Order: sequence, then structure tokens, then C-alpha cells
Amino acid sequence: MTGPRPDPPRVIIIGGGFAGLAAAKALRKSRARILLIDRRNHHVFQPLLYQVATAALSPADIATSIRRILRRSTNTSIVLAEPSGIDLAARQVRFPDGIAISYDYLILAAGATHSYFGHDNWATLAPGLKTIEDATELRRRILLAFESAEYEGSDTARRAALTFAIIGGGPTGVELAGAIKEIAAQSIPRDFRFIDTTTTRVVLLEGADRLLTAFPSNLSDRAKHDLERMGVEVRLNARVTDISPDGIRIGDEFLSVRNVFWAAGVQASQLTRTLGVPLDPSGRVLANHDLSIPGHPEVLVAGDIAAIRSPDTNQPVPGVAPAAIQMGRYAGRALARELAALAWPTPDGKPGPIPRREPFIYNDKGTMATIGRAKAVAVIGQLHFGGFLAWLLWGCIHIAFLITFRNRFLVMFSWILNWFFFSRDARLITGPAQLRIERPLDQPRDRGEPMSVPHA
Repeated sequence: MTGPRPDPPRVIIIGGGFAGLAAAKALRKSRARILLIDRRNHHVFQPLLYQVATAALSPADIATSIRRILRRSTNTSIVLAEPSGIDLAARQVRFPDGIAISYDYLILAAGATHSYFGHDNWATLAPGLKTIEDATELRRRILLAFESAEYEGSDTARRAALTFAIIGGGPTGVELAGAIKEIAAQSIPRDFRFIDTTTTRVVLLEGADRLLTAFPSNLSDRAKHDLERMGVEVRLNARVTDISPDGIRIGDEFLSVRNVFWAAGVQASQLTRTLGVPLDPSGRVLANHDLSIPGHPEVLVAGDIAAIRSPDTNQPVPGVAPAAIQMGRYAGRALARELAALAWPTPDGKPGPIPRREPFIYNDKGTMATIGRAKAVAVIGQLHFGGFLAWLLWGCIHIAFLITFRNRFLVMFSWILNWFFFSRDARLITGPAQLRIERPLDQPRDRGEPMSVPHA
């Protein structure tokens, strides 16, 4: 009887996000030697990053060590590194120091980053929200804005410090705008003596004619209505033409604002540009129906870097966590079946028949976005609804998708406290904490006692 081949093939997975982890778990019982490469040692639950940015959660609440997640995958090794390119002809992943690692199969799930549409100089002025580092930077800027306003003697400068502009009316922009307004109106008014934080101005700018363009128009209208009732200023058909340290320009209008956050666009990882294959305008790989790269069945793409249409609906697969998980699971299972066939040759020594890959079909389980306290919108099949029920469902589903029981418990406990006490206890300013003050306050205000603030 012919036994299995002695040398198991090497499968490299690039990316420890939703797609990469799902692929690794699907390959857990295969004979492959799996190498998962990521530039960070932790997996982040990106849908809740905005809650870290707005001090509702701590970074550890939504992040987990990749090694801990895959500790039972005895065939998986983890490398903390950032590849610089992929050589498809040589079947190698290359690194900046000249090292190259060969693979038999590759699952590319490197994710996406911010796109400033040719204005990369805006990145430092208007940070986006994709990583823990991004979230803590936004949190730093949000909290420092209130600290600076507290000691600002210039009315004009104080108004600019208490003005926040969010560029992009997708789920991230909507969630961020609602959360900042809730902080200012509900969580911190009693914590400051010389300013009225309820006067904080939050401006949400969207270049299209409605918010949440991936949702039905009735839910877009509801989201806009709910935000405006909270006090958010929503501007549609508003295209930002310039960003400076003192404000932004919308056409011919200049808006004096010190705090600008970017939620307007994404682009795929730069690794896709090293493949030499067709890409869409966002840098995503135009993949085959089985997620493989054209001409290279040994390379599969998953998650935010894959541009593919589900064959049952002919609709693009969205860049959301459920889609990434489904693509990663599909890629891992497809390779597991093929590796099983290769491991057991026929009696004449030839490889067993390779199973045919079925097209990847995305199972759309619904789309949701939260707006604020007890406010959300949801689409599940033919059902369109909003309000408290959508918000409750949004919360339950997000808790269920968190990686570990510890994460689920911490997030749920924090949300319960926030519901009853309007608390945002993760209000830590990390990194540089220098206030930006034009004229220090040296006169008392209505909200406090006389106080003198020395010049910096």
C-alpha cells in the first residue's frame, strides 16, 4: 500500500485579520506546514475601533494575541514581519532585508489601508481608523481638543478646538460622528469647569447625495435624521478640496476646525502592486471565482484585497468582516481538500485527483451601522429597520464575532456601564499631550471659579 508523501507542502498566509485567521483555522487539521505572517502580533476587531477612538473601550478589549488564537494549531508557525513583495514566478515572499521564503501555496489576506485619493499629505492632518495605533491617536486628539479648549482664552480658537469634522459618510464616519457628539453632550459636561462641552460642533461631510450609500435610501435618510437630532451637522454633496492645520476647504468655503478625521476611502495593501496582475482602482486583485489569481491557482486572495462578484447575485462582495471570514474559510478549506488529495497518491505513485474548486459564493447575512445610543440601522434580507431593535441586534452580533470569551465579557460589561452611567472610562491621553492654546485663559468663566493659567 502506498503511504503519504513525506514532505508536507508549505502554505504561507499573509495577514492575521479576519480572513487570514479563518484560513489558518480551516487548515488546522491538514498536513500542511503553515506560516502566518503579520506585521503585528495581535488581531484587531476593526468594527469596534471607533469605540477605542472615542474612549468607550480599551485597546485590549478588542484585540487578542495571534499566537493565543492559534495556539491549538500545531502545524502553524507565526512570524512577526512585513513582506515587501511577492515573486509569483519564483513562488517566494520577499522581505526588505533580502530574505525570501518559498511557498507551495499562498493565501494573501493583507487587508487595506486609507486612501486619500492622491492627497497623501493629508494623512497627518486627517488620520483614519484602521489600526489600534490609529484609534489611540484619534482618542488622543479628541481628548486634547477638550483640554485645550478648557484653557483657551480666545473665543475663536476655542470654537475651532471644539469643532470636529469627519470626512466620509460610510459606517465608520457615521459611527464616529455620533460617538463624539455623545461624549461631548453626555459623558464629560461635568468634568470641565470653564467650557460647555455640549456646544461641541460635529460636522459630517459626505461627497455623495446621501449617507451610508451601501444601505437602502430609506435607512440612509433615517441615519441622517437621527444624527441631526443628536446635534450632528450633516453635509451632503460636500467635497473637501484642501486640509490645513487650521481647517478644511469645501469648495470655496473655509471651515475653521482643528480636528479632522478621515473615513472616506480605502486602498488595498501595497503588496498587491508587486504581483503584476490586474487590479481595480483601489488596488484590489481582480480574482477568479475561486479567489485565485489569474494564471496562478496556487495563490488565493481573501478579504479587503479581493475584488470579486458573487456568482449567484453578480454583486460585488463587500469589504466587511463577514465577507472576509467567509473568503478565508473558503480558501483554507479549498487548499485542505487539495492537500489531502496530494498526500495520498494512487497505487502507481501518481497524485490523487485534485478536487474541483467550486466558485466562492458570499452569504450576505445583513448589514448594520450604529448611530448612537439606542440608534442604529440594519438590513437583513428583505427587512429594513432601525432604532432600538437594530441597535440591540448590532450589539449582540458584534459581541458574538469577537474572538475570545474575555473580549466578549469586557465589551459587554463596558457597554452595560456606559448604558447606565454614560461612562467612557478609557479616557487616556497617550503619546504627546501638548495643548494647543493661542491665548491662555486668565479670566473666570461662568462655569467655574477664577483661575489663572500661566503661559506655556
